[in-house]
Amino acid sequence: MNVIVTGAAQGIGFEICRQMALRGASVLLNDLDEEQAQQAADRIQAEGGRCQALAGDAANVDFIKTMVQTAVSWFGSLDVLVANAGITTFGDFFDYQPESLQKLLDLNIRGNFFLTQQAAIQMRKQGQGGRILLMSSVTGQQAHAYLAAYGMTKAALQMLAKSLVAELSPHRITINCVAPGATLTERTLDDPDYTSTWSRITPLGKPATVADIAAAVRFLTSPEAGHITGQTLVVDGGWTSLSPSPY
Repeated sequence: MNVIVTGAAQGIGFEICRQMALRGASVLLNDLDEEQAQQAADRIQAEGGRCQALAGDAANVDFIKTMVQTAVSWFGSLDVLVANAGITTFGDFFDYQPESLQKLLDLNIRGNFFLTQQAAIQMRKQGQGGRILLMSSVTGQQAHAYLAAYGMTKAALQMLAKSLVAELSPHRITINCVAPGATLTERTLDDPDYTSTWSRITPLGKPATVADIAAAVRFLTSPEAGHITGQTLVVDGGWTSLSPSPY
């Protein structure tokens, strides 16, 4: 299995690469930061996984085309895409600025749309089907203060997965989303109150780990999920069922 994972130098994306590579996949690990991407790939290689780094902007359509072509050149084919790259911007709706929205749209929607397109074109050409996984968020399902713009982009990815069922299914390409809830990553652990807050308001009593999210991604991109498409799998410890506020 040959895989592209974007936004993968750390956090959820890194763990997805790691789990897939250690289970036999060949993984192209993409991140905007070249040094971090190479360090991440080196860590996975040191554990025995096959992983190559390719730095570049997953919002740039020319780079997206190059990335897909590079994966095929390195590995021979592209079987799985995990479109994990994305940015989060918090902001009061009344003060939210156009430049902040544009950054979100460029990567979270435009970049992921055209990455999905280019991966699907390659999978169609190969004629062997494929798996596409988009990374959404619980904020695409449930309102969250100061995340209106971000939540809008993540809801859009869920709709993209539904919409593309019509065009991808004839080529045996499945497309699904994973919507993580609160997750312990390098970024979230910078907040000293994050773990205690989300442990208190998550029904299962703790936030997710990156391994929890990566396991869901592995399932939806596996042969066992071959009859699942157009769906969003929420991994949030039950938070969206009750939706208590962290504030």
